[in-house]
Amino acid sequence: MKKIILASILMLAGLVQAQEFQGMAVYESKTSTADFSKSFSGNRDITPEMQKQIEERMRKMFEKTFILNFDKTASIYKEEEKLDAPGQQGGGRMMSSMMGGGGTHYKNVKEKQFSVDKEFFGKEFVIKDSLPKYDWKLEGESKQIGSYTCFKATAVVKVSTSDFRNFRPKNRDKKEADKKPETVKDSTKTAKTNFTDDWEMPKENTITAWYCPEIPINQGPENYWGLPGLILEVNDGKTVMLCTKIVMNSKGKVAIKAVGKGKQVTQKEYDEIVKKKMEEMMEMNSGPNGQRSIRISR
Repeated sequence: MKKIILASILMLAGLVQAQEFQGMAVYESKTSTADFSKSFSGNRDITPEMQKQIEERMRKMFEKTFILNFDKTASIYKEEEKLDAPGQQGGGRMMSSMMGGGGTHYKNVKEKQFSVDKEFFGKEFVIKDSLPKYDWKLEGESKQIGSYTCFKATAVVKVSTSDFRNFRPKNRDKKEADKKPETVKDSTKTAKTNFTDDWEMPKENTITAWYCPEIPINQGPENYWGLPGLILEVNDGKTVMLCTKIVMNSKGKVAIKAVGKGKQVTQKEYDEIVKKKMEEMMEMNSGPNGQRSIRISR
């Protein structure tokens, strides 16, 4: 059995070394919406019908299919194109960008660079930066993903504050501790709350990845890389990206190169732009007595 596995690895390694080698992997990405749904419970302004609409829209936003096309040194990762559902036009790409999709994600592991195009409030951006460095810890555990034997690796990573999948609800004690002391309480003024009063963005997160040495490619979904084999699954505790299909050396070749037009920024600069704008929007949309207004498109 070991000889068969070794022969398979050597055969795939030979394919990878071929001059025109390319591969394609399909990933299903799902983000848990339990925290968001729970935050609406108990709000008397939201009817059960509205709650159902919100949960359905959130499910569509947080469940996506992505295609990873890769060669020996570079890859492009892009959300599978689908027809817009009624009422999803307009700001659909911006919302997708805030949930991990919405653009073409290019990374070059040889040059250790990445780029991705994003739309935010009608403006086009191209994020260009160095690939994040992962201090992977190889755990030794293994499991099957489809017909491939995969091995576990973990890493602690810094999160992107412009990726809304990373938000977590604050616990009650944390919210109380973060409140600023009031010197004088003016009863004529209505209280306002920011989005950050109830939600927080962790600075770090623990990532669990499952990689496949049978496919000796230093690639994976989104910005994940740096393991001795293609990463077939990533789990950050809230979002799971799972590979469901792999095609090696198909006849149809894809141009693997950076794309997108817009203002060039670093990841840090883009995160600051998003953070500032969203804080402004949340402040404007705060209702009386600190209640945030909820609007559902019909």
